[in-house]
Amino acid sequence: MHAAASPPGSQTPQAYDSEFALQLEKLRELLGTYLRAEDIERVAEAFRFSAEAHKDQFRISGDPYFSHPLAVAGILTGWHLDAQALMAALLHDVTEDTEITPAEIGERFGKVTAELVDGVSKLDKIEFQSIEDAQAENFRKMLLAMARDVRVILIKLADRLHNMRTLDTLRPDKRRRIARETLEIYAPIANRLGLNNLYRELQELAFRHVWPLRYRVLSKAIKAARGNRREVVGKILAGIKARLAEAGIEAEVMGREKHLYGIYRKMRGKSLTFSQVLDIYGFRVIVRDVPTCYLVLGALHGLYKPVPGKFKDYIAIPKGNGYQSLHTTLIGPYGTPVEVQIRTTEMHHVAEAGVASHWLYKDDKSLSELQQRTHKWLQSLLELQSASGDSAEFLEHLKIDLFPGEVYVFTPKGRILPLPRGSTPVDFAYAVHTDIGNRCIACRINHELMPLRTELRNGDQVEVITATHANPNPAWLSYVKTGKARSQIRHFLKTTQQEESVALGERLLAQALRPLDLSFERIGEPVWDKFVLECGAKSKTEVLTDIGLGKRLPAIVARRLAERIEKGEAAVEARAQGPILIRGSEGMAVQLAHCCRPIPGDPIVGVIKKGQGLVVHLADCPSISIRGRGERGKWVDVEWERDSGKLFEAAIKIEAENRRGVLAKVAAEIAEAGSNIQHVTMDDEQGVYTSLYFTLQVSNRVHLARILRALRAIPEVVRIARVRE
Repeated sequence: MHAAASPPGSQTPQAYDSEFALQLEKLRELLGTYLRAEDIERVAEAFRFSAEAHKDQFRISGDPYFSHPLAVAGILTGWHLDAQALMAALLHDVTEDTEITPAEIGERFGKVTAELVDGVSKLDKIEFQSIEDAQAENFRKMLLAMARDVRVILIKLADRLHNMRTLDTLRPDKRRRIARETLEIYAPIANRLGLNNLYRELQELAFRHVWPLRYRVLSKAIKAARGNRREVVGKILAGIKARLAEAGIEAEVMGREKHLYGIYRKMRGKSLTFSQVLDIYGFRVIVRDVPTCYLVLGALHGLYKPVPGKFKDYIAIPKGNGYQSLHTTLIGPYGTPVEVQIRTTEMHHVAEAGVASHWLYKDDKSLSELQQRTHKWLQSLLELQSASGDSAEFLEHLKIDLFPGEVYVFTPKGRILPLPRGSTPVDFAYAVHTDIGNRCIACRINHELMPLRTELRNGDQVEVITATHANPNPAWLSYVKTGKARSQIRHFLKTTQQEESVALGERLLAQALRPLDLSFERIGEPVWDKFVLECGAKSKTEVLTDIGLGKRLPAIVARRLAERIEKGEAAVEARAQGPILIRGSEGMAVQLAHCCRPIPGDPIVGVIKKGQGLVVHLADCPSISIRGRGERGKWVDVEWERDSGKLFEAAIKIEAENRRGVLAKVAAEIAEAGSNIQHVTMDDEQGVYTSLYFTLQVSNRVHLARILRALRAIPEVVRIARVRE
């Protein structure tokens, strides 16, 4: 990245070789602290290969291009990554910017190194519709490679960090685009993997380039405040150390200034001015074991008063990325809020280096659980990919999933699940298992039946009620929060809609073929193959799906298929064009219009609508008569199937005397007539009469007439009518 074909200035071959030799020696020194001699030689060989491949390339800054892969490898040595990862870091731009292929890298440096390089490389050889599509596909490829080997993302994050550190050489618009991408994707990924130091630095660098003026103003304000608050910070630090010494607790205590982006986000989120953000300093206490953490907490709460509701125990309930600490906010001297984090040495390792601490601190016992958490999240990416239709959708779901879980809820067996703030029982169901989400019909929160759209709170115990024949509801998409829930619901609905659309497409095409003396079965595969090729579809199934969704008119498809039938074939017995039978249970491919709410017994007509399939209206529905003859080509003859056994929605309006108990009488009569009330509303006007609006479930028009007769018999009912609009 940031490469130029030729140097802005000139550099002699001798100077280039001298710089290379100097950097190689520095790299050897770094690696000598933790790698074996033979591994150091392999990495040095990869550096030579990379420097030779990039010999005629320079960064926009004028530096030799090899300085970039070398810097990326240097960042990875800070995490003590192995030789394969370091070789991949040194070679990660070779396949993009030179003629060298992944196969050549595999032969020379091993299959694993080649796979790591391929996972990090962009998809430059494929043409995309837009920059957004290319970006989405690059992320999808990188994250799927990361699911197989986490080192891919560690290399990519190190690559992004160095590019962000050297971003000043680019145009302002390009700087903003890369910085925004870093804030939206790379920084959250670093956070999700527990790479806290990297996460903070990426945020700070991105903040400086996305909002440069705000960054400068806030930076200046921090410097001014630093002098004013130095005395307060020193007093708090001395007070904490003295109290812990009195309690006989050995601890390392440090004060730290909060990051600019964290302060800016707090100001923006809570609409505060800088002077109102008092806690720009935080304190960290590091001790030897978990019991001591709680002893420190007690000692500090005795020193300064804690702020109610500002204590968080991430030791008992760790964050999704494995982070553990006790967080408490105290009221310090002069009324200043003081934020304190208390953790053990092992927790501190994980908090600072996250998943990279697997290489950095191999003896830590807490790392095995962290690896399991990371592996589980990486596997969830594979589930997201399989459920997402395309790269852009995958990226959308990933962005939703990347922001850290804030709500911790319990399963009936006491297992803790972290979910994003605002999650619902549907998100919880999909977090437990995809099948439970798909079959979810109701839930109990803290042993009480609650709606599925209820927002979950910390500590809720959630029990999901499932049914064998239940399916996801499209309405869930309006309130679910997690990427997994959203992608699985969409995947199910797409699959179901396609199956139903294919079945409807077959029925519509068969109906359109009858006037042409053809049957659906009569059309052979060769005819279909020619038609599919000519119309630009992928398959016969796609053509039938398009017919079912209203994207292709069945009459035109039928005519073009008939033209391809050989004239010499035997004649087919002509049949009258029969109507399509409507059962009411066809699913999403056949919809009953909301504007007129047809029910069995009503005269009906079908209209093919693009993207919706077949929409069934009343024959005299104003919405189709307004469109007039222009859409007659899209009309389809339909009839109700007898005794479908399905219930349909019908709306009625009742005007009744405004007396006590009227609603109860009406509801009782509806229940007595064998109907269920789906929805009820009433006018708020306090007059002599009131209007009641009911949505009822009925089996047919006769059933509705029976209900209306029963309601007219109520003395208080003045007028009653079916509502069709």
